[in-house]
Amino acid sequence: MKKVVTFVCCLLLFPTVQAADYAYFGFEPQIVTNYVATKKKLGYVRLSVELMVADGDNLEVVEHHAPLLRDAIIDIIGKQPEAKIKSIKGRNEIRKQCEEKVKSLLKQETGQELIKKLLFTQWLDD
Repeated sequence: MKKVVTFVCCLLLFPTVQAADYAYFGFEPQIVTNYVATKKKLGYVRLSVELMVADGDNLEVVEHHAPLLRDAIIDIIGKQPEAKIKSIKGRNEIRKQCEEKVKSLLKQETGQELIKKLLFTQWLDD
């Protein structure tokens, strides 16, 4: 009963608090690209990338710029060393680089902050 009363009190005190309106954009097909592996051979990565869009109304804008964003992600991944590609910590650093680049490109193209987060939902490497 105490939890219900607390929740009702919160609603009465903060009636204008609304749930955030997020939408997700996924790149289709999955991104597949090469990276330079040790001993001068090429490795490859296949990944699914999702963008958390700040407002569902902006999905069309993000979709319009998807080729530019896909190219930026592929460019970043293609320049990474094998050790970074294969490690969890390295993948998180790559994800952050991609997120910053995507946010920057969309800000440059639209003048708005459209992306809240970039997520790697699947990551397969050889």
